[in-house]
Amino acid sequence: MSEEILKALMQLFAIVSRPGSDASERRLMVESFLSRQLNQELVAVYLDVFDSFFKQVMEEDAKVTKKERLLSRRSVRVLKICTVINEELAQSQKIVVLFQLLEFIKSDKLEASSQEMEFISTVSDTFNIPDEDFDLTRDFVLSDGDLEDNIEYLVVDDKRENGAGKNIKHIYRENLIGQIRFVHIKSTNLYFVKYIGLAELNMNGQLLEPYKTYPLNTGSSLRNQLIAPVYYSDVVSLFVGDMVKSKIVFEARQISYRFKSGDLGLHELSFIEQSGRLVGIMGASGAGKSTLLNVLNGASVPSEGEVLINGTNIHSGDPSIEGIIGFVSQDDLLIEELTVYQNLYYNAKLCFEDYSEEQLVETVHRVLTNLGLFETRDFQVGTPLNKKISGGQRKRLNIALELIREPAVLFLDEPTSGLSSRDSENILDLLKELTFKGKLVFVVIHQPSSDIFKMFDRLLILDTGGFLIYNGNPIDSIMYFKSKVQAADWNESECPTCGNVNPEQVFNIIETSVLDEFGKLTHTRRISPKEWSEHFKEQYKEAELEQATKKNLPEISFRIPGKAKQFSVFLKRDILKKLSDTQYLVVNFLEAPLLAFLLAFIVRYFDPDISNKFGYTLMDNKNLPVYIFMSVIIAIFMGLTVSAEEIIKDRKILKREAFLNLSWSGYLLSKVMVQFILSAIQALTFVIIGNSVMGIHGMYFEYWLVLFSSWAMANVMGLLISDSFKTVVTIYILIPFLVIPQIILSGVIIKFENLNPQISSPKRIPFYGEIIAARWAYEGLATYQFMNNDYQKIYYDWDKLRSNSSLKTNFYLKELRNKLTFVEANLENAEAAEKIAYNLLTIQKEILDEHSERMIMHDYLEATPTFTMKYLDQLTPELINPEILAYTEKYLDALKDFYLRTYKAAVNKIDETTLSFDLEKLQDLKRKHANKTLDEFVTNKKTFDYFTEYNNDIIQLRDPIYQDPTNKFIKAHFYAPRKMIAGTFVSTLWVNVMVIWFMTLILYILLYFRVFKKFLDYIEQNTQKNPH
Repeated sequence: MSEEILKALMQLFAIVSRPGSDASERRLMVESFLSRQLNQELVAVYLDVFDSFFKQVMEEDAKVTKKERLLSRRSVRVLKICTVINEELAQSQKIVVLFQLLEFIKSDKLEASSQEMEFISTVSDTFNIPDEDFDLTRDFVLSDGDLEDNIEYLVVDDKRENGAGKNIKHIYRENLIGQIRFVHIKSTNLYFVKYIGLAELNMNGQLLEPYKTYPLNTGSSLRNQLIAPVYYSDVVSLFVGDMVKSKIVFEARQISYRFKSGDLGLHELSFIEQSGRLVGIMGASGAGKSTLLNVLNGASVPSEGEVLINGTNIHSGDPSIEGIIGFVSQDDLLIEELTVYQNLYYNAKLCFEDYSEEQLVETVHRVLTNLGLFETRDFQVGTPLNKKISGGQRKRLNIALELIREPAVLFLDEPTSGLSSRDSENILDLLKELTFKGKLVFVVIHQPSSDIFKMFDRLLILDTGGFLIYNGNPIDSIMYFKSKVQAADWNESECPTCGNVNPEQVFNIIETSVLDEFGKLTHTRRISPKEWSEHFKEQYKEAELEQATKKNLPEISFRIPGKAKQFSVFLKRDILKKLSDTQYLVVNFLEAPLLAFLLAFIVRYFDPDISNKFGYTLMDNKNLPVYIFMSVIIAIFMGLTVSAEEIIKDRKILKREAFLNLSWSGYLLSKVMVQFILSAIQALTFVIIGNSVMGIHGMYFEYWLVLFSSWAMANVMGLLISDSFKTVVTIYILIPFLVIPQIILSGVIIKFENLNPQISSPKRIPFYGEIIAARWAYEGLATYQFMNNDYQKIYYDWDKLRSNSSLKTNFYLKELRNKLTFVEANLENAEAAEKIAYNLLTIQKEILDEHSERMIMHDYLEATPTFTMKYLDQLTPELINPEILAYTEKYLDALKDFYLRTYKAAVNKIDETTLSFDLEKLQDLKRKHANKTLDEFVTNKKTFDYFTEYNNDIIQLRDPIYQDPTNKFIKAHFYAPRKMIAGTFVSTLWVNVMVIWFMTLILYILLYFRVFKKFLDYIEQNTQKNPH
């Protein structure tokens, strides 16, 4: 309160004084008022100011002869002073001033004159105090007789029946001499108390003067040696009960909680609370405060017992419970990139399905205004380290996220941690106001100040190991624990001078340690947690808990939208979050084109010799396969890094949204969609820049499709590890572990047939190669680049026919003939029986395979051999004879003749095609579109072995790009030009893209069901259970 206001109030007190009134009585009244606002030194200063004004007013009044003129003059001065006060004092402070003025005129011991009442009425009007509040105040202060029958009155007396009036509230206190009266000023939610009696009565350790009115502050208690205390919460609960349409009875019935490791987190406890209370939960670290909070709010299921709201078990899955409970975590649950308004707005959209846009905006504005955040609504939230709003504002906004849906029961985990004392008091003031609206609020708090401690209506104290050792009034807890250790001042809870309490002394008593023989403190507690718990149960065993009966739950407007609408909200929120982060946008949208340019520019090889008259050409660039492969690796690496933090960064927010039963699939799909949009843009810029620098013409879409598919697969993989692991550091350590196998096992750096033969085979791509996305992406691009460039596609079909015919004639059929000759030469040789059997089986299998391959090639053949192999089933050691051998030899001769004719036909077609083009243009086309190094890779020209033999199979090593696979479903050799799906050949590029998207789907399913996370949690739990 400013100096100017205090002087104005002293002047107002002086003016209201009736001429000839008892100055000493008035002075005592002013001193009482000042003592509540100032220290003793300043009280004396402002008493002198009052004396001066009082003397001045009395002297001026003596000079005025006419009474009407005197009244007019005083009224003008009252108006002037009240106008100044109006600009400085809150409405609640004005009510207190009004009470003081009424007490001021009452202190004269004479009935208030009409002149005094007229002045006070003027003050009330100027203060904009409602008439009903003024009448209530006036009657309560000035009348010591019977009260009018008004619902805003409460009487405490020793009568079991309420005799004060049917509308007046009543509390029974045995042995109370006289009456304790309370009045509730509804407009400001203030309470005042007056004692009508002659016995001693203390409020917060201070003696009450009978027949005088005092403000009833939060946490106050009235007591003497004859009666049970009357607590502030007892008074408020009766008034709040009238304002609440649906009352809440919250019961914890014999609950206990055991961790998965088997340790008890909470020992059996029970309590009941009801609407309109602020309940504090205190305890040392490891006492189980957060565990208790999670059990009470429904996040964890108790091992035994049940938690009920109006008789309904909150863990039963009853849909009527949804929205009743709110939980504000200790963690910051704000989206840093959004503004204060946006955080609350998108939260509201996820809570109110039936609200129109206008209703949503109105609700958000109302909550922001109520919490004092409206002026900062357009400020970006920022991080706790990079603050854009204060710590107190962050806490209020976190609370607003829950308050906007108006839960009937609200739980908060250390809402004042990290805040200044002023901000902490503001937060608790806010929570206290909620209880006046009928909410039940549970708060876990650590080291509260005296003022905050007094705000609680009830206090639960837990001791190490999850023992409940106190449940009752906060102020009484100090006396309770002092009495248990037989402290000399056990009946003192507050400082007799200032009225403050020291909550820390409770824990000092609880954790008192035993002294050793040298007088030093040991680590052994004087009273163990179990003993404290037994003391508490013994003390309160008579106060049996009354079980809550089944009642209707309060109606709520909380209705979560459907999954489609949730997805829409999540998507908009995530896009807005990304757009608000300039640094994120710049890095992600510049990274791909910069890497593309660097990669393409570095590998853009050409012969610098002066004889090279063409300069750079794609044909002579030795690094095209490197460019294709590294493009795939960059796609996978960027896809992983851009999504690796997406879920772990939202983990705290996800916990809250899971508490609201919001859709996990809607959240995931929104994340995937945003990542796919970003990846599509990154892939597009990468391809445009990279392919342009490399001089790759006309394949932008195909390159984009494959790289985007790789990006998307990596996005989902990144989301999977982001959800599964607990720290960002672990995730980024894991990324190289995921990327390096993509490089090693792709078949590019090391050929599959050159890997460890114990885990590989020359016949087929090993299993681990089939699950490497980089292999599918690279193979798809390499084969498409070779087969479908503008030069090669002119010749590809005839090159394929020529290659197959040449290999069959010159190598394959020769190898079969050699095996047949060996069998014929050693038919009677018993020592060669094993090799004969091996060769016959090989010949039998290869004739079958050759027939299948020839059937696949029939589209390209002008004629097929009419000679058929009749004795295929008889190519066995038991049935073989010279006649079958001779027939088989004729069959191989026929095949050779067929393939020779086919080879000549293919060569003729190639020559005809070449002659149909202008030679110079054809060479230019080749320089621009073909590539020698890629040709070497896909035809395997550098190998000296055209075929290899493995387990009765003759496997082709040369020209894989011209060899069609025989497997009916996708599986094929590396660089296969096409693959079969359901009997139909499809281009390798499209098949491989489908395989990558199938991998993406599998990863998404694992992510959706959180398989990997559950697996890691299972391992961690078992490790904790069995540390050795």
